[in-house]
Amino acid sequence: MQARMDNPAAHLPDSVKAINILYKSAHSAGVDPATLELVHLRASQINGCAPCAESGARNARKNGETDERLMTVAVWRETPWFTDAERAALALAEHATRLADSPDPVPDPVWDEAAKHFGDRELAALVLWIATTNFFNRINVTTRQQAPQNWG
Repeated sequence: MQARMDNPAAHLPDSVKAINILYKSAHSAGVDPATLELVHLRASQINGCAPCAESGARNARKNGETDERLMTVAVWRETPWFTDAERAALALAEHATRLADSPDPVPDPVWDEAAKHFGDRELAALVLWIATTNFFNRINVTTRQQAPQNWG
């Protein structure tokens, strides 16, 4: 498969500034970077975004993530390798990514479990990062961006 076009940010360079601000904001609220990587990877798997799934796994591994965890993010409920906080973040990511799959896309029990492990600032960062990941995924899937990408 071939990309339909260069990454849209290459055509609209001012958009890179906004994207970098979102990225920095989500990563500055105190959520463990490993949790943010897992959330990014899981949403990217759901959305079928090869560049984000590949880069997410590669970056997580570079930052010390284990093969066991990377290989089982898609089945995190069935493995012992994730903390309760990570499980809550992954559940939130799945529900916030699959909005059209349910009349109550992010049910109170999912939110309440995340709120047990994360304060308001951290929850805001998780929600922003999940939304940003879905933003990246939609651009990449729509334009058929290919893995691997060199995003710097």
